[in-house]
Amino acid sequence: QIKEADRPAYVNGLIAARDLGFERLEQGANAIEASLAAVVQMENNPRAFNAGTGASPNRDGIVECDAAVMAGHDGSAGAVAAVTAAQNPVLLAEKVRRESPHVLLVGAGADALATDKIDNRKLLTERSRQALKRWREKKQGPVGSATVGAVALDANGNLAAATSTGGVLGKWPGRVGDSPLLGAGTYANRQIAVSCTGKGEAFIRAVSAKDLACRLRAGESLVEAAKAVLEQIIAFDGSGGLIAITAQGQVCVGFNTPNMAYAWKSAGHEAAAIGLEPEIICF
Repeated sequence: QIKEADRPAYVNGLIAARDLGFERLEQGANAIEASLAAVVQMENNPRAFNAGTGASPNRDGIVECDAAVMAGHDGSAGAVAAVTAAQNPVLLAEKVRRESPHVLLVGAGADALATDKIDNRKLLTERSRQALKRWREKKQGPVGSATVGAVALDANGNLAAATSTGGVLGKWPGRVGDSPLLGAGTYANRQIAVSCTGKGEAFIRAVSAKDLACRLRAGESLVEAAKAVLEQIIAFDGSGGLIAITAQGQVCVGFNTPNMAYAWKSAGHEAAAIGLEPEIICF
């Protein structure tokens, strides 16, 4: 749920990230570079989102972040989980993709990749501290999302997806959601790039991002595929949303959660909004 008072910050943050990613594409950057630029912009935003600075802390007040990046043209990918010492976890995921023989590093192994380690307390903002305080007072289970993600199609027809999150507020220490799990919260191949947000446990069980890609390959339309994937999330007692772009440039935003902030930009067309009712938008 995005509070009404926070909505302008979310929209403005999305526009800044969207425009930066698109600018990089216009300058000749590839899809990976553009998607990373957009996600880093959101990780650095202290006024909105749940990634990097301002990410949701766990029940002990520690920020543990997850992130992933995947290139569609060759399937290369990198991911990190339970990161505590980096402002930009998605850049650590990119290091895993480019520099390591692995796909996923967690905890201390992932933190070791950070060249400019940050005190975990600096990732907390007044907004995230107050959220944790309210959570503790209500003594409720882990809540919320606001994961950030970006998908991109570059001039060479290559696709990429990147996702970053602090996970759910008040989560158990060590909990990992869908964002860094390829095929669940993040996925890209030569046909489509997908980034998801929502109740991670449901997206993991449904293997949502890969399911969307498989449905598209099987001949379903993007609208049909997105609808089926989101219905499966409901079947696993979850809610959330996804963004996707195909090799033909078709864009999809779909969600069954009360609020989802999204933005896109292509030659001659752009939009940024917070959807207040579940819907699927494809064009």
